[in-house]
Amino acid sequence: MRVLLVSTYDLGRQPFGLASPAAWLRREGISVDCVDTSREPLSDDTIGRATIVAFFLPMHTATRLAAPLIDRVRAVNASAQLVAYGLYAPLNAAWLRSRGVATVLGPEAEEDLVALAVGEPDKARPTIPRLQFIQPDRSTLPPLRRYAALQMPDGSRRVVGTTDTTRGCKHLCRHCPIVPVYRGAFRVISDDVVFADVAAQVADGAQHISFGDPDFFNGPTHARRIAERMAADHPGLTYDVTIKIEHLLKHADMLPLLAATGCLFVTSAVESIDPVVLRQLRKGHTREDFVQAVALCRQAGVRLSPTFVPFTPWTTTAGYVDLLDLLAQLGLEEDVAPIQLGIRLLVTADSALLELDDIRAGVDPFDPASLTWPWRHRERAVDELQAEVMRVVASMTSAPRRDVFSAIDALARGGAAAVRPKPHPATVAGPPPHLTEAWYCCAEPGPDIASSV
Repeated sequence: MRVLLVSTYDLGRQPFGLASPAAWLRREGISVDCVDTSREPLSDDTIGRATIVAFFLPMHTATRLAAPLIDRVRAVNASAQLVAYGLYAPLNAAWLRSRGVATVLGPEAEEDLVALAVGEPDKARPTIPRLQFIQPDRSTLPPLRRYAALQMPDGSRRVVGTTDTTRGCKHLCRHCPIVPVYRGAFRVISDDVVFADVAAQVADGAQHISFGDPDFFNGPTHARRIAERMAADHPGLTYDVTIKIEHLLKHADMLPLLAATGCLFVTSAVESIDPVVLRQLRKGHTREDFVQAVALCRQAGVRLSPTFVPFTPWTTTAGYVDLLDLLAQLGLEEDVAPIQLGIRLLVTADSALLELDDIRAGVDPFDPASLTWPWRHRERAVDELQAEVMRVVASMTSAPRRDVFSAIDALARGGAAAVRPKPHPATVAGPPPHLTEAWYCCAEPGPDIASSV
């Protein structure tokens, strides 16, 4: 028995989704090959040796990139059992099975992969089982230096490791792909497992850890223990986390702790400042909450890196300009990755967005090629603006973020220069540290653009 685990793309990170099941399988004495095709080729010899080929699908881009590889595996090794697992596998189960994938598992797939490999009969397991997590095995993955790095303001770069302290999310944002799979559930990974994984990556050269949790403050007590112990065990090791705006406000007392323990920036999926869009997406915060969160993070000494889905069926050109105005007024031009200003809402299979009458009425039939329900804005000018913004982002991949922001701002205003008050000097802190591959969610910029901005 030999299992081949394949990752096609995971935002430039060394994939936890290969390392974790590899550890479970190897613990049972099963031979495992791990191939991350975003960093290394997948050879026919490796495909040919496999009894089971399992594709890790954590995101939309990864799922689309898997399609030609699934076809290739079937051609090279027709006897191999094809499996798909990860967040986007159950969302696209029918499409995967139509391509020859025999078994579709969710994001908590480790135990089921072991059962398949040892030939156990199918068991009736919950969609989101409670697993006793073990330390991931990264020994056969490409080294961390081949993955996305942390770009520092002084021009230097740091080697980045990544791990999870939790999986799933308590919240039910309509556009989020986690919602139709986890449905408000989340799972905590034990402290000892997290720290063993961090220590192994530090030994491999990691100077910064990017936590992959959908929300680091879903379990605030757990988050506090992680931050305090990591700082004690690895002085000088920096990190970043993702936290909802409402959690930044609710747990504002923990922000100084993040700064004191080495957190360089917090990513937060703001998505919009328009009350209509925020209500439709069920985000749980307001424009004013976002402004307050920026102030709280600055006061604590942590950079806030907001992300957006600025193009939705409810977007207006005036609303888009209003977003740019607010970002400039808050001095965030360099804290927002340019790709975030061109993101277009995805309506994926089983998306909770389909609960909305105007979404169901406005989408075209499901498109297997894009794995989405395509939509067009009722105002052609909005779709045209989004396409132009993406062209600007793609053409200015080596330009400073502030320059890209200015070009997008001029485009949105029809070439007119913005007239706005300058932000207070205290709000302008210079270029922020950021990962060399941009974080994005619920959208499809594609890895070539995302890795450049």
